[in-house]
Amino acid sequence: MDKSKFNKQFILGITLVSAMGGLLFGYDWVVIGGAKPFYERFFDITNSPYLQGWAMSSALIGCLVGAMASGYLTDRFGRKKPLIAAAALFTIAALGTGAANQFTFFIIFRLIGGLGIGLASAVSPMYIAEISPAQMRGRLVSVNQLTIVIGILAAQIINYLIAEKVPEGVTDLTILQSWNGQTGWRWMFWAGTVPALMFFIFSFFIPESPRFLAKSGKWRSAAAILKRIGGTQYAVQEQKDIAETLHGTSSKIDWKALSSKKVRPVLILGVVLAVFQQWCGINVIFNYAEEVFSSAGYSVGDMLFNIVITGTVNLVFTFLAMRMVDSWGRRKLMLLGSIGLAVIYFMLGSSYYFELKGLAILVLVMVAIATYAMTLAPITWVVLSEIFPNSIRGTAMAISTTALWIACFVLTYTFPILNKLLNASGTFWLYGFICFFGFLFILKKLPETKGKSLEEIENKLTH
Repeated sequence: MDKSKFNKQFILGITLVSAMGGLLFGYDWVVIGGAKPFYERFFDITNSPYLQGWAMSSALIGCLVGAMASGYLTDRFGRKKPLIAAAALFTIAALGTGAANQFTFFIIFRLIGGLGIGLASAVSPMYIAEISPAQMRGRLVSVNQLTIVIGILAAQIINYLIAEKVPEGVTDLTILQSWNGQTGWRWMFWAGTVPALMFFIFSFFIPESPRFLAKSGKWRSAAAILKRIGGTQYAVQEQKDIAETLHGTSSKIDWKALSSKKVRPVLILGVVLAVFQQWCGINVIFNYAEEVFSSAGYSVGDMLFNIVITGTVNLVFTFLAMRMVDSWGRRKLMLLGSIGLAVIYFMLGSSYYFELKGLAILVLVMVAIATYAMTLAPITWVVLSEIFPNSIRGTAMAISTTALWIACFVLTYTFPILNKLLNASGTFWLYGFICFFGFLFILKKLPETKGKSLEEIENKLTH
């Protein structure tokens, strides 16, 4: 169908609202990295790698629960209401985390924020995929990753602007007694309240997913939304395709279908790709920036500036991915990312092993982030949002996203421990081997899906 016939203003508007879940996901996920040197002194956990790991990874337990619940919630209530719920959770978490005076309450509100991330990470890309025409879907789903990256960069810039400069060689006690150690880290979390409230309000004004409405038997409502997206001809054809894939299904979760011979390979593909996106290791650079850059000889003040640089690189190369996803395709970009990171991690591990300092480490870290931002970061979410059949998409997406957050928890919790046992060099070499095996899996198992409707992809993968 001719792209000019699509109501691009309407499509982009509801895409941007849904993708605000990604922005809050990115902000809440990374803001803790900049606050880390200060809240750790406040809660006196600087000498406990296990409590440090728990502070960083506790949100992932919430992510896990939110992702697991997303399957039931999206199949029972649709896509819109869970997005509203995620926005409410983000708002509560931003206010509560900044107000916490005890480590236990800090953890509780991080868990609440994690629930919001878990819900948004599953629902936002799925919603966008379901309202997007096939020719534009890769780019539109990538908008969700773009907003994640904008959220990450916003957190990094806000952390840098809020924090007062930390002189070199200061003691933990000096940092604790400073404005940063008492109040500054709180404002880093509170700043997330503004976009969270905006997301909450705007989510009431977007339509429900037409594919969910069709699955629920509300064909007239689905037709009205499809017509608004692409006109009468588009709506008629889409309804016909959707009806064929939904034949004989109900609105209830079909556990039998999930374990069928046709669907099982697709579900395994989704789970492995989700796990690989985390175990490729890039998120430790965002969450443990202090350790990564201090190992390369940078101070706390330098670290805050360096993570702004990495966030900027992340944003620029995400834009590049959006331009390439619908032309190059998903498979080529996933292969490029996995083998590229394997090579970069080998070089990064070697740099730490031979005790190179400063610029060499910073450049390799930026190249790794650029590679990830252009490939595995957005493309994994695009693939996950489009490979599952209409009848089980909500539940299958929830299972894959749950696997992603389990993998992310393992990655985040184990990094301080691996860093102590293997040093930075051994840890990055380990991530390099994982990326190489990920490359082999993608080469063998991932088909190309660009330019195909969700129903065409379903027929290709399940028949």
